[in-house]
Amino acid sequence: MALSFQKELNQVLFEENAGVRKVILNRPKKLNILNYEMVCQMLKKLEAYENDPTVKLVILKGNGKAFCAGGDVTAVITFITTGHWSFGASFYRKQLALDYLLGTYKKPLVSLINGFVMGGGAGISMHATFRIVTEKTVFAMPETSIGLFPDVGASHFLSRLPGFFGEYLGLTGARLDGIEMLTCGLATHFVNSKDLDSLEIALNAAGYSDTLDIMTISKIINKFVQKVHIKQDSSYRRLEIINKCFSRETVEEILSSLEKLVVNNEETWIIEAINSMKSASPTSLKIFLRSIREGRTQKLKQCLVREFNVLCHIMRRTIHDDFFEGSRAMFFDKDKRPQWKPSKLEQVSEEMVNQCSNNIDDDDWVTLQIPTRSMPTFTVQSKI
Repeated sequence: MALSFQKELNQVLFEENAGVRKVILNRPKKLNILNYEMVCQMLKKLEAYENDPTVKLVILKGNGKAFCAGGDVTAVITFITTGHWSFGASFYRKQLALDYLLGTYKKPLVSLINGFVMGGGAGISMHATFRIVTEKTVFAMPETSIGLFPDVGASHFLSRLPGFFGEYLGLTGARLDGIEMLTCGLATHFVNSKDLDSLEIALNAAGYSDTLDIMTISKIINKFVQKVHIKQDSSYRRLEIINKCFSRETVEEILSSLEKLVVNNEETWIIEAINSMKSASPTSLKIFLRSIREGRTQKLKQCLVREFNVLCHIMRRTIHDDFFEGSRAMFFDKDKRPQWKPSKLEQVSEEMVNQCSNNIDDDDWVTLQIPTRSMPTFTVQSKI
């Protein structure tokens, strides 16, 4: 592979129009995956927009067929393997700071989630005031398949979903379409993709008004909203069964309950859930289950600080190498056959999971430092 030192330009575009600002992810060939420079640029601009009294609304979107398919894992692995584990920690520290800013933003945020939204993409969109999805939207948190765990505040926003649907999504990496996202509460509005340009034009026009507020934004969006119906075979229609299985105390019990269920019920979502969990990192599964259970009673800042501690242990290889092995199998060698160590759920002890929550005894480590900010006073209910 040829080495290039050419800088990738215009990875994030910023547009200003009266009282409206747009933040546009612009790596369409790479599905808008986030790298360190993009996160830094967004953090700086969004802080400026929040403090600018002329700004009334910020729109987040992505160019191409994805909103954002996650963080740039290959870059993080390269940082670590060619340098020091704390290089990767610097990326996640900045990314989680951006997620926290968005989650506590003092001005209305509209996320136009058209196309893939995964991992880090969820971190910058799920905290927005208005989360607009389309028929092209695909959501997933597949981190356990590469030896990571759903972070970017997932222990906060997934734990707030109905019942134990968040456990289901994080443990299996299951994909949702836009209608399912709207129904379960991950999204607030459904708009046909062909109408997004018209919606943006209407929001831009409203930016010239001195009275652009939450109610006005809601009325504009509602003009483009489509009534939708969730498909019959959607896993969300099986919430009662999901609650019964995924409410269990341990990953072993969850998997066992699914395997007993599939004997008399061969629905596709059950088979896929079992296969996904069996192919994922056993350690990652246990780390996530602990994370989402703790996140249920924690504020966003607490969730992000705790998730950062765990991420640092993973990058420092405190208890396992699964993140590096998973990345090798999926992104470098691409054989898609990771060899997890430990390889079985019963080999991952509670002490190992506990260790990932501890502070790190390393001169290059500091906890995640983010200022305490109040949550926004405005909320928007899903428009179904």
